[in-house]
Amino acid sequence: MKNILSLEPRMADRIAAFGGSWAFIFLFFGILMAWIVLKAWGLGKIAYDPYPFILLNLILSCLAAIQVPIIMMSQNRQEEKDRLNAKKDYLINQKAEIEIRALRYKVDQIQGQIQELISLSKKTP
Repeated sequence: MKNILSLEPRMADRIAAFGGSWAFIFLFFGILMAWIVLKAWGLGKIAYDPYPFILLNLILSCLAAIQVPIIMMSQNRQEEKDRLNAKKDYLINQKAEIEIRALRYKVDQIQGQIQELISLSKKTP
């Protein structure tokens, strides 16, 4: 397992955070629309990617092929964080349970002592 603070997982988290944001969606939609408008109407004379935009399809496929593993790496890292947090929660709950049992034992002892004092006070005139 790689160090949680190493460069690769942090990069994957940042890329996945941007790739899953509204900023990315709007930016990507803008680039796609600009490409289509410029190629279909404005720069139709330059024939490096005529309609049906085969080069654009290739770029989109490559983007998806790169983005999926990065998002999966980020999800794996998040799962690891969740596992560590769950383990910490379990240990904290376990410690709390021990403390509660100790307090309950002390309360039972005090109640017993109170009962003894009550019974002693009833015996003495």
